[in-house]
Amino acid sequence: MKRITLPARPDWLDKARAVGFGFHEMYGEPYWLDDAAYTFTLDEIEMQIEGPSQELHDMCMDLVGDIVGSEEALDRLAIPEDLRDVVQRSWQRRDRHLYGRFDLAYDGTGPVKLLEYNADTPTSVFETAYFQFNWLTDQVALGSLPKDADQYNSLQESLVEAFEQFSKEPIFHFAAMTDNEEDRGTTVYLMDCAVQAGHRVELLDIREIGIDAQGRYTDLQDRVIDRCFKLYPWEFMLREPFARDLVRSGDVFVEPAWKAVLSNKGLLPLLWQRHPNHPNLLASYFADDPAASSLSDYVRKPLLSREGENVTIFRDGRELISAPGDYGDEGFIVQAYAPLFESDGGFAVLGSWIVGDRACGLAVREDRSRITANLSRFVPHVIVG
Repeated sequence: MKRITLPARPDWLDKARAVGFGFHEMYGEPYWLDDAAYTFTLDEIEMQIEGPSQELHDMCMDLVGDIVGSEEALDRLAIPEDLRDVVQRSWQRRDRHLYGRFDLAYDGTGPVKLLEYNADTPTSVFETAYFQFNWLTDQVALGSLPKDADQYNSLQESLVEAFEQFSKEPIFHFAAMTDNEEDRGTTVYLMDCAVQAGHRVELLDIREIGIDAQGRYTDLQDRVIDRCFKLYPWEFMLREPFARDLVRSGDVFVEPAWKAVLSNKGLLPLLWQRHPNHPNLLASYFADDPAASSLSDYVRKPLLSREGENVTIFRDGRELISAPGDYGDEGFIVQAYAPLFESDGGFAVLGSWIVGDRACGLAVREDRSRITANLSRFVPHVIVG
């Protein structure tokens, strides 16, 4: 693994605008970097990233049934007691899921380490699947990369294939906070993948979903929503006033309700309990577990947190860096500290994509901080050698 620089494509901004990639800049900072890349060998991709990602996903799936069947585990994960049957029935039905993204630490010298599983509402899918691949083909054509340069990236075809597994009879609704440019762009891209798979689609704002007299979710035309992709987290949905209707109609959503247990940081100590000393896991404990005191270099994370909020890194038992935020009321876990790949560009985290039940692609984000937050940058990758 290396970080390289190369000339940016002269027309990349025009290409970004042409495909609706308006969030190539966010919060006044560049988000997409066209003049840098991370390089990997094929052996690194296959042995250090793809293979372990597949194994980690299989381990997570093997654990879901035990979690949803245990009141103690659901307590630990702060799943609201009055809506646990929504999560449990979703798993019992084996409601179909679509995608997820592992965040992995890898410094180029040892096995990747699982940091967390974004199993419910992962973003950066458009950048990975589409814009990153176009970057590769353009840079090869420009002579900036060798002709045999490749990418670990079958994400788009995997998404289309996954959408083909859903019934095409009902309209496939897609809901997000549409005034958020990144969320809207991500959702519109996934809609396009669904169209390629043969679905009729409809976009609406998550706040526009209504309820009819029978307790069924409806769109702005008062049509019943039978299937709805939602780029909106289950931890919010389970705690909002309309959550009472999930008991009757919660099976319409993708990702399904059982993903609420995989997208929770409480998954990490449960994985460690099941697979202690696994080479791709970091020692992890609930914060009130006496065993947590055995760690001197560790990261404290809220059970429910986004964009690195309320994450604190400790080295030798002393606070090194922390991020502000509004999370933590539900509790914390602690996880052994793992160094990230560090370069002049900052600290890099690998995002390893799972679609359906298959590992299929890689995204790299880097941040000036050891805590990957909302000002992180997306850097394309390439396989050479």
